[in-house]
Formats: sequence, C-alpha cells, structure tokens
Amino acid sequence: MRKMLATIAMTAALFTAGLGAAEAKAVLVADVNISTQTMTVSYSGRVVERWKVSTAGRGYSTPTGAYSPTRMHKMWYSKKYDNSPMPYSIFFRGGYAIHGTGSIKRLGTPASHGCVRLHPSNAAKLFALVKQAGEENTRIVINR
Repeated sequence: MRKMLATIAMTAALFTAGLGAAEAKAVLVADVNISTQTMTVSYSGRVVERWKVSTAGRGYSTPTGAYSPTRMHKMWYSKKYDNSPMPYSIFFRGGYAIHGTGSIKRLGTPASHGCVRLHPSNAAKLFALVKQAGEENTRIVINR
C-alpha cells in the first residue's frame, strides 16, 4: 500500500511540476520483457515499478511491438476463454490485454493465452497510472 501511495504521489508531483498534457507524450511506458517475464513501468523516464508477469504459454503467442492502449475496463470477462475474469484490463491490440489474474503462483512463467497477466494489485496500480497519464500518453512495449 505504501508503495502504491508513493507511486501516486510521484505521478501527482510530476504533473504539478509543470508536465502538461501537451508535453506528456508517452510519459508512461509499460515495458514487457517476454524472456524475463517482467514488466518495468517508467513514468517520465524514471522506473517506478518492476513486476513479474505471465505472457503466452506453449502453443500461444504474445504480440511484440509498441502499442497504445485502445480501451480499458475495470472488469472484463473473456468471451473467448470461458468468461474468465480479466480485472483491470488494458487492451492494446485486438483481444490482447494487460490484466490481473488469479493465477498468481504462475507469475514469472509463460502461462497465458497471449495476454500479459499481472498480480491483481499491480494491475490495479497500472490501470490507475494509465488513467492518470491518459491513454494517449501511454506506450506498451513488448519485446523478447
């Protein structure tokens, strides 16, 4: 909780320090490394979070590249995979999203159908940061 409050305080400080919407292009970057199964979140060039993730398991793929969020849902249910809950979904390419998971023991290993899974509390933090920075100022970068 303290770390989340510190992250929110830092983002508020960056905005009050004169970082206006016009100057804040791609101010928030969620960088996913498939090889290490980690996400590094940077705000205005500073690393603010580093988390374990799960990307695509055997037989599936997570798209690589740089994306902007296309839509966000506090709670979404997968139409393709048995109405599985996808809390704090940040969609970035078609049906691919960054979202929370109940399979927290599998974080740090490839286990998804292609989405980027996070611990639900970390998904909530990222969701709040994207809301604060704005989808237009956020980049999702996925690399091997």
